[in-house]
Amino acid sequence: RVAITAGGFKDKESRFRQRYLDLIMNEEVRNKFYTRSRIINYIRKFLDNMGFLEVETPMMNMVAGGATAKPFVTHHNDLNMDLFMRVAPELYLKMLVVGGLDRVYEIGRNFRNEGIDMTHNPEFTSMEFYMAYADYNDLMEITEEMISGLAKAITGSYLVQYTPMGSDEPITIDYTPPFKRIKMIPELERLLEVTFPAASTLQEESSRQFLDDLCVKHNIDCSAPRTSARMIDKLTGDLIEVQCNNPTFIVEHPQLMCPLAKYHRDIPGLTERFECFVATKEIANAYTELNDPFVQRAQFEKQALDKAAGDDEAQMVDENFCTSLEYGLPPTGGFGLGVDRLVMFLTNSCNIKEVLLFPAMKPEESKTEES
Repeated sequence: RVAITAGGFKDKESRFRQRYLDLIMNEEVRNKFYTRSRIINYIRKFLDNMGFLEVETPMMNMVAGGATAKPFVTHHNDLNMDLFMRVAPELYLKMLVVGGLDRVYEIGRNFRNEGIDMTHNPEFTSMEFYMAYADYNDLMEITEEMISGLAKAITGSYLVQYTPMGSDEPITIDYTPPFKRIKMIPELERLLEVTFPAASTLQEESSRQFLDDLCVKHNIDCSAPRTSARMIDKLTGDLIEVQCNNPTFIVEHPQLMCPLAKYHRDIPGLTERFECFVATKEIANAYTELNDPFVQRAQFEKQALDKAAGDDEAQMVDENFCTSLEYGLPPTGGFGLGVDRLVMFLTNSCNIKEVLLFPAMKPEESKTEES
């Protein structure tokens, strides 16, 4: 049965399950997916014009790496072994830079076995690029140029209307560069009116207890395992990210949150990393890449301990990647963009299902007819 009323085909559940009918009935839905294609084409042309090479990397891996996320597991019958659906293409792309491809990018699907909500789908489209001889400062400038130029090309203005979930009033997002920059730890100290332990000691138990007490005091919910990395992430989400309506960079994360990022050149314990937020949601993550094989292996081993302690999202040791670093990864900047979320903000869509042709849906409950 089709839920078509005098007002048209508007029931969201039916629209997402019967997208073909949604496309027939609703012109604004068709236009949204034309816009999605234009956005991806703009990104591809932008990178091509900078001399990047588009590549493809495996979607099934023996080690789930490249991002802090819980992977899907599949099984290869002929090899009789479990494989992981990729959570990010990062490690393969950096191995290509080791091989002399100084500027590479990939636009494709990633798979994360996590919750489904208004901004998360188990499979999603990302764009990642890796640029030799660049650092996180260069990447912020590239991000500003690409995102602001894209907003203007798609909408005709740097000022874009967006209606958040649960609101009847649209907000105006200003994509005019340069974007605001917020240093993570100093901002948390300012908001919480405390002084954090030195960044180089955040992995110690005394620092973990400090963060635990801080979360309890301010009613910040953090499920087990309550590691320092997870609690800093929750504090940042509840206190800093909520400020970020216009495009904003949150920069210089602690090392224990970023096993693949290069340590800060001036401040021990921090990294040269940023995340870009729009309308309080992360759209991009980037950093100067860690290219020391010995430090990288040690960082992976710390992550392995977190995984053993029950953190399903922690990364595993990838020996193949560590070996590649021994051959020499030049100073490199790496960038990842959530394409679906960016499409949401540029098409005034507050639900990620609106910008995916066939989003993940729960099975329909079977209906029994009363006799």
